[in-house]
Amino acid sequence: MVMAMGDLLAVTDAFVVTSAGNSRQVKAIVEDVEAQLKVQAGRAPLRIEGMGDLQWVLMDYGDMVVHVFLHETRRLYDLERLWGDAPRVTWNDMAVEAT
Repeated sequence: MVMAMGDLLAVTDAFVVTSAGNSRQVKAIVEDVEAQLKVQAGRAPLRIEGMGDLQWVLMDYGDMVVHVFLHETRRLYDLERLWGDAPRVTWNDMAVEAT
């Protein structure tokens, strides 16, 4: 899920939220997101937090923050409800805005 955060938060334009069934899958998603953004957009995260326990990994790209959760952790923190006022957008819409 991609949420447009620009009108709600001054620190980032978008939250990307996804989850996986186990910590190995969380790690794989994080590694693939990092690799794909590097190859396709030449971008590297400013920082990555949460790699120690792999329950909620936050990848900060400045204008975009990627949240990779374990399914249970995603349900617990429920960012979709917490930021329910944030418009949902497609990944392609975000790519268009970035160009």
